[in-house]
Amino acid sequence: MIDMLPDPTAPGRTLYEAHCGGAVFNTAVALGRLGTPAALVSGVSEDGFGQMLAARLKASGVDTTLLVHSARPTTLAMVHLKDGNATYVFYDEGSAGRMVQIEDLPPLPDTAQACFFGGISLCMAPVADALVAYARRSADSRTIMVDPNIRLGFADDETAYRVRMNALLDLADLVKVSNDDLAWIYPDMTNTERREALLDHGIAVAFVTRGADGAEAWLADGTTVTVPAPQTDVVDTIGAGDTFNAGILAHLTACGQVAKAQARHLDHDTLRDAMTLAVHAATVTVSRAGADSPTRAELPIIT
Repeated sequence: MIDMLPDPTAPGRTLYEAHCGGAVFNTAVALGRLGTPAALVSGVSEDGFGQMLAARLKASGVDTTLLVHSARPTTLAMVHLKDGNATYVFYDEGSAGRMVQIEDLPPLPDTAQACFFGGISLCMAPVADALVAYARRSADSRTIMVDPNIRLGFADDETAYRVRMNALLDLADLVKVSNDDLAWIYPDMTNTERREALLDHGIAVAFVTRGADGAEAWLADGTTVTVPAPQTDVVDTIGAGDTFNAGILAHLTACGQVAKAQARHLDHDTLRDAMTLAVHAATVTVSRAGADSPTRAELPIIT
């Protein structure tokens, strides 16, 4: 999608700047910038915005051969910022991303070890149902990572959205959630009950991001790994969680732990190092306007 961000240099009137965005798109770009082999599977428009998105992927080192091109329009997100935090109004009817069907999605290459799902692509049929089916095809042989990244009010059928989300969580090996995600997925529960309910899906590791307070990982064995976040001046939070996801996958790939057999049995040291890279990467992203993730050279060396 394209995030339309208000231009702070235009006082007294509202002007917008177009920024490439979308949760899975941002994660793919961040992976590419971190030097991790990645491809994006998504519907992309042939319009000017779609060309802009494809160019950003290529410039970031992301494989674009699995994109599903169409003449449908690009999804737009009008962004409102308050104290650096973003809220969105989406224009998505009949878009290139939303109208993808399962038969449109290409087979994955044998080299693909992990698949990442998240964001508004999980909100609306037909693409959301297609992606659940796509995840089901890969779950036996590939690591599945899910970031619900709940967008309140976007899904037109909340009941179907919840069913779909639960189906994906049942397939997931790794999950990243925020406190807001947990509150929506498991309303009327205590934090302890939410932790138990999430891990009851059979997830190996649940990553919980807490903004300036860092992040923690909940393991299936009941233990927890916690890392702090570096301090920074926040411009906006757009793409922070997406960059965190990329940091986790990038480190696991670099140390040979991203394949399913390894990702189901991560030790504390590996998790701590992956989360340290992830929070440092996310900290760089929030210090910039829009989802502008860092390159590997901008981050500390994690051994």
